[in-house]
Amino acid sequence: MNNNIVSDRRSRLSNLENEVFDVLIVGGGITGAGIALDTRKRGMSTVLIEMQDFAAGTSSRSTKLVHGGLRYLKQFEVKMVAEVGKERAVVYENGPHVTTPEWMLLPFYQGGTFGAFSTSIGLRVYDFLAGVKREERRKMLSKEETLAKEPLLRRDGLKGGGYYVEYRTDDARLTIEVMKKAVEAGAQVANYVKAEELLYEEGKLVGVVVRDVIGGGTYRIKARQIVNATGPWVDTLRELDRSKQGKTLRLTKGVHLVFDGGCFPLRQAIYFDTPDGRMVFAIPRDGKTYVGTTDTDYKGDTVHPRMSEEDRDYILAAANGMFPELKLTADDVESSWAGLRPLIYEEGKSPSEVSRRDEIFVSPSGLITIAGGKLTGYRKMAETVTDLLATKLGEAGRGTFKPCSTKTLPISGGDVGGSRQFPLYVNKMTDAGMKLGLSKESSEKLVRRYGSNVTVIHELIRNGKGSLQAPHLPNELRAELLYAIEEEMVVKPVDFLMRRTGAILFDMDWARRWKEAVIDFMADWLAYSDDQKREYTQEVELEMAAASKASEH
Repeated sequence: MNNNIVSDRRSRLSNLENEVFDVLIVGGGITGAGIALDTRKRGMSTVLIEMQDFAAGTSSRSTKLVHGGLRYLKQFEVKMVAEVGKERAVVYENGPHVTTPEWMLLPFYQGGTFGAFSTSIGLRVYDFLAGVKREERRKMLSKEETLAKEPLLRRDGLKGGGYYVEYRTDDARLTIEVMKKAVEAGAQVANYVKAEELLYEEGKLVGVVVRDVIGGGTYRIKARQIVNATGPWVDTLRELDRSKQGKTLRLTKGVHLVFDGGCFPLRQAIYFDTPDGRMVFAIPRDGKTYVGTTDTDYKGDTVHPRMSEEDRDYILAAANGMFPELKLTADDVESSWAGLRPLIYEEGKSPSEVSRRDEIFVSPSGLITIAGGKLTGYRKMAETVTDLLATKLGEAGRGTFKPCSTKTLPISGGDVGGSRQFPLYVNKMTDAGMKLGLSKESSEKLVRRYGSNVTVIHELIRNGKGSLQAPHLPNELRAELLYAIEEEMVVKPVDFLMRRTGAILFDMDWARRWKEAVIDFMADWLAYSDDQKREYTQEVELEMAAASKASEH
């Protein structure tokens, strides 16, 4: 048992009251994490709070692609395609362990949205705007070549396909790695800490009263500049600041379904259009295939968006339309997730037509709100916000700050010698793990998940820490749990099973098998009370039920 971690959390929170920070960021998704890293690297004292776990909102519920926004060409958002397309290469280079290039196939059909000519031109423009590497530029395929890439595709009316590169990511782990890099740079961050009240002096926003959701207790954190990076909750914070006016948020919901590779043996990632003119992805990942997404207006519970029967049926119909041999039913759905897009409201547009651009609002009290935007553009958004912060702090006499350095800064786990060296690094560290008694598969999985931080996991396996408390746990799971608690700020079992490992989404059998052992280990190590253990167990069961009972919503 480790009471130190619990008391350490309390003392860290109370210490936040002893300083006036340059920047306080509310919101621990990818946007907030990016801002925390950039502000610290430029020399601003920074604190970040998140009311749930890091990445628990939109940043763990996306399509899990760092994509260049090909579909925005249809809406002539040329500037956005150029910006986002260039950024995805930066994201990949700085964290090749959480981002992987993946060839995407866009089939075109008689009477479909895309034809051979428009696909060829669209992809060529995309290559140009996004600055795509020569070896990753688009290829045009014949009908036969398209079916050779993916035999499951509907043959009727197929004319050919466009073949181009997208980047697959683990959105939650990307967020965690950026957050860890911010902490390494000196940022103070805390999850499960909720902003409850705003503090003002002469009409100027100077701080936030926060509540520790885990241990109770309230704290007053003061800062010269406060950033609202709360995603779907930005208007809630603006209401608290009495500055919700002009542009507002429009929340839309995106749902994804996960199938086992046995019933949906997809070889090749596919991007296809649906009869209603929308675009949907089908992506193979770790022996599973996931399909999404929907795009519907949302007015429900922001913390727990769930899939409806209508959402499920829409995706099943889209998948069966494109892959008719599979005859997928609700019973084939292994798990699912629903996420919210915090878009900026535009009059008269359907959810799919609303721009994904980001915007910054500054309220009369000085609250800086960043709204909209995409996962891929997180670093650039952070740079823009931090530029503004540097100007404002400079005007207030805080001196000058360093220029932005995040474009070429590896995130935590990204010190692998760049993307070209990553395969060699994987081989080397897989061998190192096997020497510790791990299977090849387990060892490789650890390297791909943790990148250069895998050496810490190896050390935890080697020194046997925690093995007396949990002799029945596999070495790698015990090491991952300890690493999650000590280095990745995991507080509850659901943080580990959902966001640090993705098991509830992509390996439900494993999650079911180890759920109790994980809960017991964490309860012991983090000194949960009986009530906490009961509550956290219930939370895991609720998330597993929500993800897996696809036919009961």
